[in-house]
Amino acid sequence: MRIKENYKVRQIAGENLVVNQGKDHSDMTKVISLNTTALLLWEALQGKDFTADDAAEVLVGRFGISKEQAQTDAGRWIESLTRCGVIA
Repeated sequence: MRIKENYKVRQIAGENLVVNQGKDHSDMTKVISLNTTALLLWEALQGKDFTADDAAEVLVGRFGISKEQAQTDAGRWIESLTRCGVIA
C-alpha cells in the first residue's frame, strides 16, 4: 500500500491537516487531522510502498511498545486513512 502522492500534510492553525493538492475546490466537511503519532507514521512512510508490519515497526522503534500493540495501532491508522481514500 502507499499514501497517495496528491495528499500532503500542512500545519494550519496548529493542527497537522491532510490536504488534497491540485483540487480546485476543497471539501472542508472532510478534514483529516493527524496527531503526533499519526504524523510520525506519515512522515516515515510517505513516498514508499509499505505494509502494516512496516508501520508497526516504526511504532516499536519510536515508542518501544510491544509488536502486538504496534500492529493494532498501525492497523487503525491504515484503516482510517484507507477509509478516507488517502491510502491505496
